[in-house]
Amino acid sequence: MASSKTEKAQAHTVSPEDEPSAEWGWHGSFPIGMRVGGWFTAAAMFFYLIGNHTGRTEDLWLIGTGVGLVILLVIDQVRRRTSWRR
Repeated sequence: MASSKTEKAQAHTVSPEDEPSAEWGWHGSFPIGMRVGGWFTAAAMFFYLIGNHTGRTEDLWLIGTGVGLVILLVIDQVRRRTSWRR
C-alpha cells in the first residue's frame, strides 16, 4: 500500500566526495565579485598606458586586452539580464 505522504526528491544533489565544499553547505561562485574584479582589471589595463615606455607594442596589447575584457563583461551582463527570457 502506498503512503499518503509524498516525498520531495532533491533535484540537484552533489556528492561530497566529488566536491568537498558541498559537505559544509557552500557550493557556488562569487558573481558580483567576479564582475567587480573584471571591471577593475579592465580599468587597470587602461591605466597601464600611463608610463615611461617608448614602444607602441605594449600599448596595443594593453588596449586589446582592456577592450576584450570590456566586451566579455558587457556580454556577461546582457546574458545575465536576458537569460530567463529565452
